[in-house]
Amino acid sequence: MENTNEMREVGMETRHRILFRQMETYRTELLDAVLPVTEEEADFVPPGFNNNIRWNLGHVYLDQFLWLETLTKEKQNVPPEYHSWFGFGSSPADFTAETPSLETIKRLLTRQPGDIKERYGERMDETFPATEMGMHTIEQVLVRTIFHEGMHIQRVMDIRQQLSKTDCKQI
Repeated sequence: MENTNEMREVGMETRHRILFRQMETYRTELLDAVLPVTEEEADFVPPGFNNNIRWNLGHVYLDQFLWLETLTKEKQNVPPEYHSWFGFGSSPADFTAETPSLETIKRLLTRQPGDIKERYGERMDETFPATEMGMHTIEQVLVRTIFHEGMHIQRVMDIRQQLSKTDCKQI
Protein backbone atom coordinates (compact mmCIF):
# COMPACT_ATOMS: atom_id res chain seq x y z
CA MET A 1 0.00 0.00 0.00
CA GLU A 2 2.83 2.42 0.78
CA ASN A 3 4.25 1.77 -2.66
CA THR A 4 0.94 2.89 -4.22
CA ASN A 5 0.96 6.08 -2.13
CA GLU A 6 4.57 6.76 -3.12
CA MET A 7 3.70 6.25 -6.78
CA ARG A 8 0.73 8.60 -6.44
CA GLU A 9 2.95 11.25 -4.81
CA VAL A 10 5.55 10.92 -7.57
CA GLY A 11 2.77 11.19 -10.17
CA MET A 12 1.37 14.35 -8.57
CA GLU A 13 4.83 15.83 -8.23
CA THR A 14 5.48 15.21 -11.93
CA ARG A 15 2.06 16.60 -12.88
CA HIS A 16 2.68 19.76 -10.85
CA ARG A 17 6.17 20.20 -12.29
CA ILE A 18 4.73 19.92 -15.80
CA LEU A 19 1.94 22.38 -14.97
CA PHE A 20 4.43 24.97 -13.72
CA ARG A 21 6.58 24.39 -16.82
CA GLN A 22 3.51 25.01 -18.99
CA MET A 23 2.71 28.17 -17.04
CA GLU A 24 6.27 29.43 -17.52
CA THR A 25 6.28 28.46 -21.22
CA TYR A 26 3.03 30.26 -22.00
CA ARG A 27 4.21 33.28 -20.07
CA THR A 28 7.43 33.33 -22.09
CA GLU A 29 5.39 33.09 -25.30
CA LEU A 30 3.22 36.01 -24.19
CA LEU A 31 6.22 38.15 -23.27
CA ASP A 32 8.07 37.22 -26.47
CA ALA A 33 5.01 38.26 -28.47
CA VAL A 34 5.22 41.79 -27.07
CA LEU A 35 8.99 42.15 -27.11
CA PRO A 36 9.02 44.41 -30.19
CA VAL A 37 5.89 46.35 -29.15
CA THR A 38 6.34 49.99 -28.17
CA GLU A 39 4.32 51.79 -25.48
CA GLU A 40 2.42 53.60 -28.22
CA GLU A 41 1.64 50.37 -30.06
CA ALA A 42 0.60 48.71 -26.79
CA ASP A 43 -2.13 51.34 -26.42
CA PHE A 44 -3.51 50.99 -29.96
CA VAL A 45 -7.04 49.53 -30.14
CA PRO A 46 -7.58 48.31 -33.71
CA PRO A 47 -10.99 48.71 -35.35
CA GLY A 48 -13.18 45.79 -34.34
CA PHE A 49 -11.28 45.19 -31.09
CA ASN A 50 -12.38 46.19 -27.59
CA ASN A 51 -8.94 46.30 -25.98
CA ASN A 52 -5.29 46.89 -26.64
CA ILE A 53 -2.13 44.94 -25.87
CA ARG A 54 -1.50 46.70 -22.57
CA TRP A 55 -5.02 45.83 -21.38
CA ASN A 56 -4.60 42.19 -22.41
CA LEU A 57 -1.32 41.89 -20.49
CA GLY A 58 -2.71 43.56 -17.38
CA HIS A 59 -5.80 41.38 -17.59
CA VAL A 60 -3.75 38.16 -17.74
CA TYR A 61 -1.77 39.30 -14.71
CA LEU A 62 -4.86 40.24 -12.71
CA ASP A 63 -6.94 37.23 -13.75
CA GLN A 64 -4.46 34.67 -12.46
CA PHE A 65 -4.30 36.30 -9.05
CA LEU A 66 -8.07 36.86 -8.90
CA TRP A 67 -8.80 33.17 -9.41
CA LEU A 68 -6.27 32.20 -6.75
CA GLU A 69 -7.79 34.75 -4.37
CA THR A 70 -11.32 33.58 -5.17
CA LEU A 71 -10.38 30.00 -4.40
CA THR A 72 -8.11 30.41 -1.37
CA LYS A 73 -9.65 33.60 0.07
CA GLU A 74 -6.03 34.75 0.57
CA LYS A 75 -5.34 38.35 -0.40
CA GLN A 76 -3.02 38.71 -3.36
CA ASN A 77 -0.52 41.54 -3.67
CA VAL A 78 -2.39 43.39 -6.42
CA PRO A 79 -3.27 47.08 -6.06
CA PRO A 80 -7.05 47.64 -6.05
CA GLU A 81 -6.81 49.95 -9.07
CA TYR A 82 -5.87 46.96 -11.24
CA HIS A 83 -9.49 45.80 -11.01
CA SER A 84 -10.78 49.00 -12.62
CA TRP A 85 -8.04 49.02 -15.29
CA PHE A 86 -7.83 45.31 -16.16
CA GLY A 87 -10.78 43.52 -14.57
CA PHE A 88 -13.66 41.84 -16.36
CA GLY A 89 -15.72 44.48 -18.15
CA SER A 90 -13.00 47.13 -18.04
CA SER A 91 -11.38 48.68 -21.10
CA PRO A 92 -8.54 50.98 -22.05
CA ALA A 93 -11.06 53.82 -21.70
CA ASP A 94 -10.71 53.21 -17.94
CA PHE A 95 -6.96 53.87 -17.99
CA THR A 96 -5.61 56.82 -16.03
CA ALA A 97 -2.21 58.47 -15.76
CA GLU A 98 -1.48 55.94 -12.97
CA THR A 99 -2.18 52.85 -15.11
CA PRO A 100 1.06 50.85 -15.24
CA SER A 101 3.21 51.17 -18.31
CA LEU A 102 3.84 48.32 -20.72
CA GLU A 103 7.29 47.80 -19.19
CA THR A 104 5.90 47.67 -15.66
CA ILE A 105 3.28 45.09 -16.62
CA LYS A 106 5.92 43.02 -18.43
CA ARG A 107 8.06 42.99 -15.27
CA LEU A 108 5.07 41.90 -13.18
CA LEU A 109 4.22 39.16 -15.66
CA THR A 110 7.82 37.94 -15.67
CA ARG A 111 7.83 37.49 -11.89
CA GLN A 112 4.31 36.11 -11.49
CA PRO A 113 4.89 32.40 -12.30
CA GLY A 114 7.78 32.19 -9.83
CA ASP A 115 5.79 34.02 -7.17
CA ILE A 116 2.86 31.64 -7.60
CA LYS A 117 5.11 28.60 -7.57
CA GLU A 118 6.82 29.80 -4.40
CA ARG A 119 3.56 30.57 -2.62
CA TYR A 120 1.44 27.65 -3.81
CA GLY A 121 3.84 25.02 -5.16
CA GLU A 122 3.48 22.78 -2.10
CA ARG A 123 -0.27 23.34 -1.90
CA MET A 124 -1.42 22.34 -5.38
CA ASP A 125 -3.84 19.66 -4.16
CA GLU A 126 -5.06 21.47 -1.07
CA THR A 127 -8.86 21.44 -1.16
CA PHE A 128 -10.96 24.59 -0.83
CA PRO A 129 -14.69 25.21 -1.18
CA ALA A 130 -15.43 25.05 -4.91
CA THR A 131 -15.58 28.18 -7.05
CA GLU A 132 -18.62 28.82 -9.23
CA MET A 133 -16.85 26.83 -11.95
CA GLY A 134 -16.44 23.87 -9.59
CA MET A 135 -12.68 24.23 -9.12
CA HIS A 136 -11.52 23.30 -5.63
CA THR A 137 -7.72 23.03 -5.91
CA ILE A 138 -4.96 25.42 -6.87
CA GLU A 139 -3.96 23.01 -9.61
CA GLN A 140 -7.43 23.28 -11.17
CA VAL A 141 -7.34 27.07 -11.01
CA LEU A 142 -3.92 27.17 -12.69
CA VAL A 143 -5.13 24.92 -15.51
CA ARG A 144 -7.97 27.40 -16.09
CA THR A 145 -5.73 30.46 -15.97
CA ILE A 146 -3.18 28.90 -18.33
CA PHE A 147 -5.97 28.23 -20.84
CA HIS A 148 -7.18 31.82 -20.40
CA GLU A 149 -3.67 33.14 -20.97
CA GLY A 150 -3.46 31.18 -24.22
CA MET A 151 -6.60 32.93 -25.46
CA HIS A 152 -5.02 36.30 -24.69
CA ILE A 153 -1.76 35.34 -26.41
CA GLN A 154 -3.83 34.85 -29.56
CA ARG A 155 -5.57 38.18 -29.02
CA VAL A 156 -2.21 39.93 -28.66
CA MET A 157 -1.04 38.27 -31.88
CA ASP A 158 -4.23 39.42 -33.64
CA ILE A 159 -3.63 43.01 -32.48
CA ARG A 160 0.00 42.82 -33.58
CA GLN A 161 -1.17 41.69 -37.01
CA GLN A 162 -3.43 44.75 -37.18
CA LEU A 163 -0.52 46.95 -36.08
CA SER A 164 1.49 45.73 -39.07
CA LYS A 165 -1.34 46.93 -41.33
CA THR A 166 -1.93 50.28 -39.62
CA ASP A 167 0.14 53.25 -38.63
CA CYS A 168 -1.06 53.61 -35.03
CA LYS A 169 0.24 57.21 -34.95
CA GLN A 170 -2.53 58.16 -37.37
CA ILE A 171 -5.32 56.63 -35.29
